[in-house]
Amino acid sequence: MSRGRHIVVYRRKRERTTNYRKRLKALLSKRVRLVVRKSSRHIIAQFIAYDEAGDRVLVSAHSGELKKFGWGFDTKNLPAAYLTGLLAGRRAKEAGVSEAILDMGLNTPVRGCRIYAVLAGATGFISIPHSKEVLPSDARLRGKHIAEFASMEKKGNQFSQYNKKGLNIASIGDAFKSVQESVKAEENRKGKKKNG
Repeated sequence: MSRGRHIVVYRRKRERTTNYRKRLKALLSKRVRLVVRKSSRHIIAQFIAYDEAGDRVLVSAHSGELKKFGWGFDTKNLPAAYLTGLLAGRRAKEAGVSEAILDMGLNTPVRGCRIYAVLAGATGFISIPHSKEVLPSDARLRGKHIAEFASMEKKGNQFSQYNKKGLNIASIGDAFKSVQESVKAEENRKGKKKNG
C-alpha cells in the first residue's frame, strides 16, 4: 500500500485557465497588463492592474462595441481585433495609463494573429514593448485578405450574411478606415471637452 502524499493542484491550474509562472512574471513587472481574450464571436481587450484584493480592470473594450462606430462586418476577424485594441488603447490613455505589457494568457503566440492585431491597435495610444515582426501587415489589418478570399468564393458562400445586411465585402477596407477615424475622432472630441 503506497503512502505517498497527494498534492492538490491549484484549481485554476487544474482547469488550465491560469499559467502561474507567466502570471508571477507579469505581476513582478509591476506594470499594467493588456489582457486579450477571444470568444467564438468576439474579442475582448482589458487593461488590468494588480491589487491585493484582486485584479482591477481599469478599462476594457469589446469588439461588439464597434457597431456604435459603424462597423457592420464580423467582430472576431483581424480588422475588428485591431479596432478593438485601438478603442481599448484610447480608453486606457484617457484613464491615465501610459505603458503596459501584453498578457496573452494560455494562447499560443503566432505571428500575425488576432492577439497581435489588438496589440497593434493599442500601441497607437499606449507604449507596449513588442517586436514589430509579430504584428500583422497593414494590408491584413485593413482586411485586404478577406476581400480577396471573398472574390474567389462562389455565390451563396460564407459571406452571404453581408449580402443580407446590404454590405459589400470588397468595401471592408473603406469601412475599416472610417471606423478607425471615428475611434480617433472620439478621442479628440473627449480631449476637447476636458480642456474646454
